[in-house]
Amino acid sequence: MKALIIVDIQRDFLPGGSLAVPEGDAVVPVVNRLAETYPLVAATQDWHPPGHLSFASSHKGRAPFETIELDGLEQILWPDHCTWGSEGAAFPDTLDTGRVAAVFRKGMDPRVDSYSGFFDNDRRRKTGLAEWLRGMDVDAVDIVGLAAEVCVAYTARDAAALGFHTTLLTEGTRALSADDFKKTLHDLRSAGVQVK
Repeated sequence: MKALIIVDIQRDFLPGGSLAVPEGDAVVPVVNRLAETYPLVAATQDWHPPGHLSFASSHKGRAPFETIELDGLEQILWPDHCTWGSEGAAFPDTLDTGRVAAVFRKGMDPRVDSYSGFFDNDRRRKTGLAEWLRGMDVDAVDIVGLAAEVCVAYTARDAAALGFHTTLLTEGTRALSADDFKKTLHDLRSAGVQVK
């Protein structure tokens, strides 16, 4: 069975949000339409505690989009976003979540970011998404959401590595940087992800 995975379509990633993806709101009607055509739909949700160490505000003198080393991992410092329980962490009212069977939250460990819908960035903790998909007899996934070259790409790469037949649907995603996304697409294809 094939499932649709909706990655991080949350208010903070839409225009007007604290980490807005250009034209991020344009994916919502596309995703709503697509979701109606799948037998199973899952969603991921960035869900950070206040003061998460991936936030630039947690590092004195640092600015958003600078890169540091954090516990041995390269970490981009982000504007505060998707703090748990906040309006910015919520799904937008325009996103039809009626077909979403399960939501997998990520990024709760204050010291470790989590781009992929399957693992934290240190890969020591699982979200449970892979196990849930397998339990539902899913062997193929299509992936949409925000942002294309970060959480969507990491989720797609991990899905393929975990043995799911994986397709990234470009009509249902937008990138923070179009140039970065072009490079990312090449890497994803090399990792066995189909791109449509």
